[in-house]
Amino acid sequence: MGGMPVNDMPWWRWRSNVRSALHMLSDPVFQRDVWLAGVDGFGDVTDAVYRLVEDTWLDHWSAEKYVGTIFRDSQEAALVDTAVLRVLRIMHQVGPDAPVATYLEHQAWPEAVRAARDAHVRLAASDGDEPDAPPRSLEVLRIMTRSA
Repeated sequence: MGGMPVNDMPWWRWRSNVRSALHMLSDPVFQRDVWLAGVDGFGDVTDAVYRLVEDTWLDHWSAEKYVGTIFRDSQEAALVDTAVLRVLRIMHQVGPDAPVATYLEHQAWPEAVRAARDAHVRLAASDGDEPDAPPRSLEVLRIMTRSA
């Protein structure tokens, strides 16, 4: 998100949170090496889902509602909707306080990761960022959303 033109989207802070969550949810190596290992500073699966739906209410309505404010176009919105639905379906099955391993071992997790990856790559490319850079810590996200 370092190259992201933050001022070109009206609700860029919400976009930053959604992008951060999708980035973490889309990276199985990060999930194993950071979440499963219990590394501090990145939250966990529940935290990522919370950032994904917290301000946007994407757990209640479509991302299409935010085209032009958070999302650049309908394709971004559709990819985000797919990722949100897949991740939330798992969260509702295992519970929001389930250990990270429970999510990662869920039979539908690879499908959720793939959907999050599709959305993450599209949003990162639209913002001129490298989708394969490692996810940034929550502290870096806080600093980025305070500035600009």
